[in-house]
Amino acid sequence: MKVESVMVTGANRGIGLEFVRQLSRLSEPPKFIFATYRSPDTLKDLKDIEESSKITKIILIKMDVTCPQEIEAAKKLVEETVGERGLNLLINNAGVAQPGFFPNITSESLSLHFKTNTEGPIMVFQAMLPSLEKAALVQGSDAGMSVSRAAVINMTSMTGSITNTGFTFTQDLAVPSYKISKAALNMAMRVAAATVKDKGILVVMMCPGWVKTDMGTAEAILEPEDSIASMINTLASLDETHHGVYMDNEGIPFPF
Repeated sequence: MKVESVMVTGANRGIGLEFVRQLSRLSEPPKFIFATYRSPDTLKDLKDIEESSKITKIILIKMDVTCPQEIEAAKKLVEETVGERGLNLLINNAGVAQPGFFPNITSESLSLHFKTNTEGPIMVFQAMLPSLEKAALVQGSDAGMSVSRAAVINMTSMTGSITNTGFTFTQDLAVPSYKISKAALNMAMRVAAATVKDKGILVVMMCPGWVKTDMGTAEAILEPEDSIASMINTLASLDETHHGVYMDNEGIPFPF
């Protein structure tokens, strides 16, 4: 997989951090990786990767996906850096998950999860759309759809499946606000996919699996390095047949 420029949101820990680490270590790594973070207090591991990167220029950007001003500032920095080459790959990863069983869901919890997990990725996608369009034009329509051309990969979750809720996996009922926000994200990106299809921008919703991160907890079954390795392998194989698809980390379609 050869990608010239990548933006990873929520890159200071967990899945986002591992994406930056592994992308920067590819045999043909990106020229630029824009790695966003929310708090400067959580940057040690990300800075270590930045300083050790030999080929890729890793650009750290303070960007809370719920803050329009910070999204706009990030947009300008990306555009100034990539120019007419555009942004090839946006990985919408930043998210939040907090427990709270029904019927004790609060409006505050719903608002927090929707703002971060649904609205945030939409706003970031919209902000980066002009750069993604430029990247798609560089290779032209004959190139088909791919992450090397222009793509948006949205980190969703199996918990967002309406079809499977309450049947195949019930532990996730402990995080209803998270589930609701991920189901909404899937719909939002399905709408976006239908809208940008003719622009050559691939849009996919991908579940990384249950990963051992701060969000996934120590009870999870996958190590971050294994989940991201599987996803990067899958990314390399994606094409127009995967546009608008909700899938697991191996590219197998998952029921909405």
